[in-house]
Amino acid sequence: MNISVELTFTPFHDQYRDQIKNFILDLRSGGFTISETPLSTQLYGSYDTLMPFLMKTIKTALSEEEKGIMHLKIYNADRSSYVSDF
Repeated sequence: MNISVELTFTPFHDQYRDQIKNFILDLRSGGFTISETPLSTQLYGSYDTLMPFLMKTIKTALSEEEKGIMHLKIYNADRSSYVSDF
């Protein structure tokens, strides 16, 4: 099964840019299809390979923060080719 995952990482401190940048760099290293926006990052791939990668990457990002939120949405289809038609 292919999935689409949307992630938003929010560290709770003023110097957040480096943590978010490092998290996105880690996500890019996975070899998955990725789409970045100013508000979130989307990854697309096989559930069986993407989820273990995300578990490790999210754990690393949250472990390096005293306080932070990881907002995650999972859609059970690959939406990487979606184009708005309205």
